[in-house]
Amino acid sequence: MNYIKNYLPLLLLVFCFNLPMFSQKITIKEIERLEKLAKQVSIIRDNWGIAHVYGKTDADAVFGMLYAQCEDDFKRVEMNYIEKLGRLSELKGQSVLYNDLEIKLLIDTEEAKADYKKAAPWLKKLLNSYADGINFYLYKHPEVKPALLTHFEPWFPLLWTDGSIGAISTADLSTGELKAFYSGNNDKVAYIEREKDVQTGSNGFAIAPSKTVSGNAILYINPHTTFYFRPEIQMSSEEGLNAYGAVTWGQFFIYQGFNESCGWMHTSSNVDVADMYSEKIITKNNKLFYEYDKKLLPVIEKKITIKYLENGKLIPKTFKTYFTNHGPIMAKRDGKWISLKSNNRSMKSLEQSWVRTKAKGFEDYKKAMDLKANTSNNTVYADKEGNIAYWHGNFIPVRDKKLNWSKLMDGTTSATQWKGLHSVSETVHSYNPINGWLQNCNSTPYSVAGGNSPKRENYLPYMAPDGESFRGLNAVRLLSKGKDYTSDKVIADGYDTKLTAFEFLIPALVASFEKNINKDNAVYAELIEPINLLKKWDYYTKENSVATTLAIEWAYKLDPIIQKVYVDEGEMDQVENTKNFVKSALPEQLIPQLQMVVNELKTKFGTWQIPWGELNRFQRSCGAIDLVYDDAKESLPIGYGPALWGSLPAYKSNYQKDTKKRYGFNGNSFVCAVEFGPKVKAKSLLAGGNSGDPKSKHFYDQAEMYREGKFKDVLFYKEDVQKNAQRTYHPGQ
Repeated sequence: MNYIKNYLPLLLLVFCFNLPMFSQKITIKEIERLEKLAKQVSIIRDNWGIAHVYGKTDADAVFGMLYAQCEDDFKRVEMNYIEKLGRLSELKGQSVLYNDLEIKLLIDTEEAKADYKKAAPWLKKLLNSYADGINFYLYKHPEVKPALLTHFEPWFPLLWTDGSIGAISTADLSTGELKAFYSGNNDKVAYIEREKDVQTGSNGFAIAPSKTVSGNAILYINPHTTFYFRPEIQMSSEEGLNAYGAVTWGQFFIYQGFNESCGWMHTSSNVDVADMYSEKIITKNNKLFYEYDKKLLPVIEKKITIKYLENGKLIPKTFKTYFTNHGPIMAKRDGKWISLKSNNRSMKSLEQSWVRTKAKGFEDYKKAMDLKANTSNNTVYADKEGNIAYWHGNFIPVRDKKLNWSKLMDGTTSATQWKGLHSVSETVHSYNPINGWLQNCNSTPYSVAGGNSPKRENYLPYMAPDGESFRGLNAVRLLSKGKDYTSDKVIADGYDTKLTAFEFLIPALVASFEKNINKDNAVYAELIEPINLLKKWDYYTKENSVATTLAIEWAYKLDPIIQKVYVDEGEMDQVENTKNFVKSALPEQLIPQLQMVVNELKTKFGTWQIPWGELNRFQRSCGAIDLVYDDAKESLPIGYGPALWGSLPAYKSNYQKDTKKRYGFNGNSFVCAVEFGPKVKAKSLLAGGNSGDPKSKHFYDQAEMYREGKFKDVLFYKEDVQKNAQRTYHPGQ
């Protein structure tokens, strides 16, 4: 049972606070050491502000990479670690107290420190350089006032060991249940609940040489994330490192990208990596025990203290927390304590995240996969030898195949324990399928290569509970008929805006209206024009399309079941739920919702005939993490639609309290098409720009390109970077 919580919405709630700030203390000897390190690193900023970092060693490259990240957006680097340290309450107060408790139960700082001490020498060098790069930046920029962290420790990256943005696997346990258990009350004062079925995801395509004009493999990288949380960067060393792509703020490896030999794209996975256990708790001699294989074992108790901000002061609150051999107690259901077994942090995962960036081809990459430590991702892969591959998950525990692991497990018996990890060969994967393409859009692996996909009956249910998505349907439709691919053609397919869901929803609406609404009915006069417009619509989003506006606004008002994206074993997926909905939907489930949309648009704008681009906007007016949107300020029209309904280029927008228009905050962020061959060629695009500083020309220099889907050429080779260099410097200069 794998409930991956997305912590980004929580981070976006963080505002700037006028708290006392203290610059880090640093010795003269330490300054001399860091200054010497900095001279070993060169950073070249190209004409898009992208940092190309060069060092003699891998550690030098990490030092420069973190320094460059801090130059671009220190506050986002810092905020990611404030969250992973479980210290958001020190900024936000009691509202996130139990979110911090959840993090501290699942991500143990003492374990991270212990891992640092026993880390292999090569990894320890990288960890030290991570901290050195950030701390040197803070020393060189005393004007930068951290919200909380004035000194970064080398063990911090061991709190957060894959590249997903804040993904935490908790089965289907909620923060509300955690709060109810540890506070003894069910009110929602001290936590922020996160929806399980948050609209998120990514697209990855791999095209084999048999389908390309050049005879080279092409990889399409299209993560859907919160805007501005993944910058573009290159890091190179004389130790064989030369990776380019997207890095999550504050991490020291390229998460989604490529080197000269191969490329990797990660999509969020719903593979079961976390399970809940019902514990039988017994009190004996005023001590707590749990039953396990007919023996009583002592419940481990740990005190966790969290400080929260209140009236300008930090107030400590101490929790007595409980653990069994499965993991922390997270909830109470039907009188039973519920523990969670998960793998939200591991040093091996961090090692894997690094070594795959230096893979020299398919065999190297498979060795990285054999570490079996990637907990939250699927992988789409391509290389210069023409191989394409797909892995559905990577860390998959071996379990009793007779049990439904999406359910609550019996914690009293070793029969429900994990029994090691499945080998990669046992997991769902596809290598070089004969159809010549692979795709994943956070969807089932059983459509990853169309008719040549892995077969469901050959795998255990917990290996791939994922259902089909409307994006998956769209991708399979396009790639099945595609040929003669170039990078531009792959991008064109990746920017197909068809909202596949409406192929099912709109005909149901039209049929219901025509069957049930007579011409003498007042509703007929009100809706006949919108209905006719939707009837003629081709289901593609466009800036000038009124039908797009009507359809998207209407769909969000329908039964929420059709928005359910992530499913557990045995549940129907989004496509199945939508098909079932339209089969049985009554007029009152379809028509009043369209009336509401028409009336809302009339109220806001005086007419319902509002083109999608007029309603759906892109605005980046400041560099704050918590963006506030304003209808009176400059913004751009965006023709792309939500991934939820099948659009491959994802653009998730919503209304704020004081806006009439929708503003985007999530979707296409870093997008890249890579063609491998004797020389690698790539094109990329960012939301807005690479810098988080509104004063920088690279804060907004890609905004119009983002609107148009117009990509820039990636400067991968140093001679090309130097020809387009805007600034060349050592960190600290």
